[in-house]
Amino acid sequence: MAIGIGTELEAGGAPIAGTVAAGGRRRALRLPRSPKILAGLGLLAFFVLLSVIGPFVAPYSPDQIFANSPVPLPPSAAHWLGTTNLQQDVFSQLLVGGGDMLLVAFLAGVIATALSVVVGVTAGYLGGWADELLSMLANIFLVMPALPLLVILFGFLGKTGSNDLFLVGLIISVTGWAWGARVLRAQTLSMRNREYIDSARIIGERRWRIIFTEILPNLTPIVASSFLFTVLYAVGTYTAMAFLGLVNPDWNWGGMLFYAQGANAELTGYWWWFIPPGLAVALLGTSLVLLNFGIDEFINPRLRAAGLTRRTGGGGSGGRRRARVRRVRRSQQFALTPVIRGVARTPAGVGSGSEVLP
Repeated sequence: MAIGIGTELEAGGAPIAGTVAAGGRRRALRLPRSPKILAGLGLLAFFVLLSVIGPFVAPYSPDQIFANSPVPLPPSAAHWLGTTNLQQDVFSQLLVGGGDMLLVAFLAGVIATALSVVVGVTAGYLGGWADELLSMLANIFLVMPALPLLVILFGFLGKTGSNDLFLVGLIISVTGWAWGARVLRAQTLSMRNREYIDSARIIGERRWRIIFTEILPNLTPIVASSFLFTVLYAVGTYTAMAFLGLVNPDWNWGGMLFYAQGANAELTGYWWWFIPPGLAVALLGTSLVLLNFGIDEFINPRLRAAGLTRRTGGGGSGGRRRARVRRVRRSQQFALTPVIRGVARTPAGVGSGSEVLP
């Protein structure tokens, strides 16, 4: 099957997702197959499942005390991850502690992303005095030290209970929205004077309709990346606040580290008390980072084709021929993501107006 003129191709010669072949058939949107996305989704799904079923499968109540030893007990058949200095089961605390962590992180991510979209897109599209005021507001929160501000806010509120998780997420989101707003503003500035935006203005479309139907759909990958980054920031911030004792440490992974540090568990060798919650926080953050890098590769064709040096395709049924990518140079970028820069050549079967995307 010959590929029509103007059809965009990937490095392997197949039309990219969403393009139409010459026969008029639209290719189905393919799901991401990046190992980073699959690994990130797997880890994140595991922690979400753990936070949902953890309280129901925990062998003991996290605050149940076993008066059978004056010192923490090492892992055993009765207590898989040992006990604390109060003879509380560490494994039960680990299973129960993930729920509050994920709830606060996702609440902060949603609120901060909504603020970023409203402020950034509005400032970039309207321009003028609105852009000046909103940009000044974002700059103030960017230069303001986040940790001292959080300490002051939580200090005024006092130690919050488990029923105040929404308030905790709201406070964390206050310090996490400005970076995403600046990125969205910059992207909106580059889009607002394009031809399709001008056409929407000429035919009399309202501003809100242009923003929601013309601009925001093109910013979806950036919004998703900003959301994941904010959730990752909220995970670290909530853990730090619980470790410092500024939020109620019962029961979350940061609180487990708080109690372990208070009992000098790292000095006395009670590794089973602080390594499991620390490892859980690290793996949760790793899942979000992998998803973020995977989204970058999926939406960027130059990153999606990274690692390819040469692909050749022979003739198949219907005369289908694949493009050949030659003279590809690879350069290493930040976060070890290789980027392809090269010249793509196509066989004679591809139309003269075709564009080969790496």
